[in-house]
Amino acid sequence: MYSFEKLEVWQDARLFVKKIYLLTKQFPVEERFGLSAQIQRATVSVMSNIAEGVSRSTVKEKCRFIEISFGSLMEVLSQLYIAFDLEYISGQQFADTKADIDKIANKLNALNRSFQSR
Repeated sequence: MYSFEKLEVWQDARLFVKKIYLLTKQFPVEERFGLSAQIQRATVSVMSNIAEGVSRSTVKEKCRFIEISFGSLMEVLSQLYIAFDLEYISGQQFADTKADIDKIANKLNALNRSFQSR
């Protein structure tokens, strides 16, 4: 097992990817290569950049990739607002997904602080 696989934030991000893929399946077909794909890519980026960052050797690189991961997470949130505004998702789905985003964001910030304190 690699070190990133042990991280709770990476495990949460992995579950989040699955949740987003299932959520975007219900979007209109015409969004398949638009909003659906964009949200999916950004979500995968969150998980992937955690793995890449933790695997880097310098603190500066580690922090950079965690910051990229955080940025991708905020991109997902912004795109979810669009999905909500277009009524592709319900208010409850938006709230549940935003709660997941908040949890991952807090853990990413904590991970970044832990790297910076080294």
